[in-house]
Amino acid sequence: MYAVIRTGGKQYRVSPGDVLKIESVASGSPTIEFSDVLAVSGEPGTLARPAAAKVTAEIVGQGRGDKILVFHFKRKKQYKKLRGHRQDFTEVRIKAIVADGVTYGGGKK
Repeated sequence: MYAVIRTGGKQYRVSPGDVLKIESVASGSPTIEFSDVLAVSGEPGTLARPAAAKVTAEIVGQGRGDKILVFHFKRKKQYKKLRGHRQDFTEVRIKAIVADGVTYGGGKK
């Protein structure tokens, strides 16, 4: 059982129990609900776009990713610029996938 969700401009293939890092999400509660579900696979070999689906997850932690160096250089012009960037992320654990009234994964909400 898995679902394809969209969050933070990216798509993720998730199953109940998966832990993944997504773009930083500001949430006051310890759970997050993803309603932008693109596809759900309930049985092996099938893939469908449900009429109503959602994925619930719990926040495991917040953090910042590895530093990425951005280096600009123009030859023969004595121009060099170095910038660093660390992207914020939220680490979540997928609890349940609900598609058309059928719940897959942890029965608790």
